[in-house]
This record gives sequence, C-alpha cells and structure tokens, in this order.
Amino acid sequence: MIQESSIWTEKYRPQTFDEVKGQQEIVAKIQAFVASGNMPHLLFSGPAGIGKTTLSLVIAKQLFGENWRQNTLELNASDERGIDVIRVKVKDFARTRSIGNVPFKLIYLDESDALTKEAQQALRRTMENYTKTCRFVLSCNYSSKIIDPIQSRCAVFRFKPLPKEDVFIVITNIAEQEGLQISEDSKQALYDITNGDCRRLENIMQSCAVINKEITPELVYSMASVAKPKEVNEVLTSAAKGDFLTSRKKLLDLMLNYGLSGMDIIRQIQKEIWHIELDDKKKVQLIDKCGEVEFRMVEGSDEYIQLESFLAFVVMVGSS
Repeated sequence: MIQESSIWTEKYRPQTFDEVKGQQEIVAKIQAFVASGNMPHLLFSGPAGIGKTTLSLVIAKQLFGENWRQNTLELNASDERGIDVIRVKVKDFARTRSIGNVPFKLIYLDESDALTKEAQQALRRTMENYTKTCRFVLSCNYSSKIIDPIQSRCAVFRFKPLPKEDVFIVITNIAEQEGLQISEDSKQALYDITNGDCRRLENIMQSCAVINKEITPELVYSMASVAKPKEVNEVLTSAAKGDFLTSRKKLLDLMLNYGLSGMDIIRQIQKEIWHIELDDKKKVQLIDKCGEVEFRMVEGSDEYIQLESFLAFVVMVGSS
C-alpha cells in the first residue's frame, strides 16, 4: 500500500510551474530565477504536504529537461543526517560539472532541519566552496532549526497551507482522472481533515477509492480515522448542558468506534469548541483547559482520566 501510495503521489505531481497550486507568489519568483538560467541557494520552509518537494522537482525538470535526474541529487536529511553524508555524498556530487547547458547541478536536501549542527556547519562550507558547480535547495518544516549562516546564504521562501479553492481543484482533478464520484460534502470533509496537506489528501482519496468509487463523507472520516465534527459537537453540548454521564459515554464510544487516541480526540475537541453555544469567554477557558490536558497527556498522564477531567470542567463552565 505504501508503494502504491507513492505512485499515486508521483502520478499527480505537477510537471510545470503552472500546475503548482497555492504558492503563486513563490512560484512567480522561482520561475524568474529559472528563466534567467541562474538562481541562488534556496530554503523552503513550511508544513508537510504543501508542495516543497514538488516545486524543487519542477525546478529541476524545467532547468535540465531530460537530463534532470543526472543533474539532481535528492537526499532525505532525516535518514542521512550525519556529517559524513555532507563530506562524502554531497561533496562528491557537487565537485563534478553538470550535463547540458546549465552551468550548475542541483542538490535537494529534504527535512534539512533534521541535520545535526556539525553537519550543518560542514554544509555551510560546501555551499561556499562549490557555488560555481551546484546550487542547494533545502527543505524544512522549521526554519528556526537551520543555523543562521546557512539561512543567510539562501533565498528563504515560506510556504503556506493550500487554500480551500486550490484543494478543491486538486480533488476534482484526481476524481475526474480516476473516475470517482465525489460530492461537495465529501470535498469539504477532505479539506477539514487534511488542512491543506495534499499528500495526506491523496492518500485518503486512494484508500477510499479502493473500497468504493463513490466517496462519501462517512467513508472519508472512516478511512482517516477521524470522528465526525457533529459527533464531537454532541459530546461537548451534552457536557455544557450538565449531562456528564451522557457526554462521557459518547466520548468513549467515539474513541472506541474510530480507534482514536486521547491526543487525536483532544485536537478535534479544540476545533469544535468554537461551534458550541457558549459565551466567548467560556470558550476561551475551554481552549486553555485543552492546552493543559494535551500537555499532561504528552507528559504521560492517563488519557481517559484527563479527558474525563476535561468534560467535568466543561460541565462546570457550562453551568456557571
């Protein structure tokens, strides 16, 4: 299933700049670099599944054409994160000349915020010494984990999650090519679950397509192992009305039926708090309590006790 999933992702990966969704300002600047035949080192920062790797591969394909594989080195720094990788693999590739008319090669380091500090220091010197023969594209989730000397050598681009309109375009495109039937409610469910993460979107759609060519909201929530927002709302509403036992039973049923952990359900609760009928001040108190409960779970507290304490707090807030 993992291999098939990667094939799906590769199948719908954009080949040209025009196909890249949701990052128009960044794409326009990168396109200008490629058109000039020259570009600085690049640092792509942002959450997962929003097009950092895709845009890097599009850059390589547009620069080198058919020779892009020979002129591009792609490494995942979370797997190969030591100083030896920079000293051996990267240096060996960087010191050789490119094939074709472009005067430099491309080295793409994915998850570069996982590189050790020593490896980043070695990378800093490599970027200086081999500027004539190669350009680096660094991708990370948190740019703050990249040392300042590397950031100052790069043009930094901060990616943002895809907006709803672009996510819907991606869903429609995949549904048409795969022969899937998908309603507007199902599209909305996919968007709510993925929050603009196209990689997760494609994985969920593939899983749904294996079971049924007609994708319904119920199927989407089931395959994503996420409770329906309406059901979470019912849990909170019951507690806010003072019915602790009913809300507790509904919460436990939700966790058992969908196989949710305490961390999963508290995040869904946090989103749904804003949709229950309470004063804004009380909603803020509940959000604050959510943060406290999540922290305690991360530190190792029993998730059922923490969730029950949260529901008890909702009952108190609702009755005050």
